[in-house]
Amino acid sequence: MSNYQNLYKNLEELKLNQIKLNIDKYIEKINNNEIGVLEALNELTTKEIEVKNYNARNAMVKVAGFPHLKEFKDFEFEFQPKINKQQFLDFESLRFLENNSNIMLIGNSGVGKTHLATSIGIAAAKKRISTYFIKCQDLIEQLRKAYIEHKLESRIKHFSKYKLLIIDEIGYLPIGEHEAKMFFQLIDRRYECKSTIITSNINLSDWDKIFLDKLLASAILDRLIHHSTIVNISGKSYRTAMALSNISESKKQETCT
Repeated sequence: MSNYQNLYKNLEELKLNQIKLNIDKYIEKINNNEIGVLEALNELTTKEIEVKNYNARNAMVKVAGFPHLKEFKDFEFEFQPKINKQQFLDFESLRFLENNSNIMLIGNSGVGKTHLATSIGIAAAKKRISTYFIKCQDLIEQLRKAYIEHKLESRIKHFSKYKLLIIDEIGYLPIGEHEAKMFFQLIDRRYECKSTIITSNINLSDWDKIFLDKLLASAILDRLIHHSTIVNISGKSYRTAMALSNISESKKQETCT
């Protein structure tokens, strides 16, 4: 077996696919004195690292469970002029993660809470920070199921491991006392250790209506609010506006025909 064949086999074995794809081109450049050996090795290894990092970022985004891949560049800040865009660009910098701080997005349905929370999560996942997105009711169901199967501690440990956990849509359905206790255990485990993003359509003063227990609601809020940035988003529902726009456009077309 020639040195070239052995090199090619080694590249396959090590799964250095970018080097394998480009090796012939660089050998030719070296032979033609267009590039030095060290420069060629530097460029080849840089290509390999870039592709591996790109694939790793995509994998982190994929396993995070986002409902969509909408980022800040896709958000129509002009539609919600009361939102401080600069504040969310700061969130996108992930500075809040350094202090294990939380973010709470409070507002009516359709104002963009989930989109904004997802955008922050995608920014974190792209930095290869362990991130997970879950709807509140799905989280509660998983905790309830784990309790029945005597695996609650394992499930709480699972959700506690993420550097950033996004819990979406707290408040759309009430949470019973037993489920609230399990939810508290998770929030308590993450308290001052990891960051959590919460979206809710219920004002913080009314959270006892969600958890049906004032003491538990207070204990949960106490841990979430401490070291937290609370953003109240007021404005029109984007989904409603789009639906009305589509109806209006449809009527115009009917009139023209």
